[in-house]
Amino acid sequence: MAEVPAVNDAAERIGYLTRVQRFSACHRLHSTILSDEDNKKVYGKCNNPNGHGHNYKVEVTVRGKIDPITGMVMNMVDLKRCIETVIMIPLDHKNLDKDVPYFSSIVSTTENVAVYIWDNMVKILPPNLLYEIRIHETDNNIVVYRGE
Repeated sequence: MAEVPAVNDAAERIGYLTRVQRFSACHRLHSTILSDEDNKKVYGKCNNPNGHGHNYKVEVTVRGKIDPITGMVMNMVDLKRCIETVIMIPLDHKNLDKDVPYFSSIVSTTENVAVYIWDNMVKILPPNLLYEIRIHETDNNIVVYRGE
């Protein structure tokens, strides 16, 4: 029987850990900088004065060293708690434009929702751990943001 080579304890192993979360919210795509006519041209039916909703799917990915003792990049329970704080409490079943102060002056596009999530996740995650926010607005429309 062949021997299995020992893993070099000094080797640094990097892992990516992703947690998927779903939330529902409504919004209206409307820029206060544009005229009503220009808003209708730019955003089309998404500029409906009464708004519209989505069932968003968000993937939060962290990247880091796999701890040789715990075998984890991060404890999934801790990541789940961060997602609850940053995504579920402020965004789920909310009107993004009216219930989330951040969007009172920023258009609530999915790109900007990704930036909002990123900016708030980096505040509560360990430094340099957040890798990517991926939001599925629909099955066909996906936004990826990596803090750039």
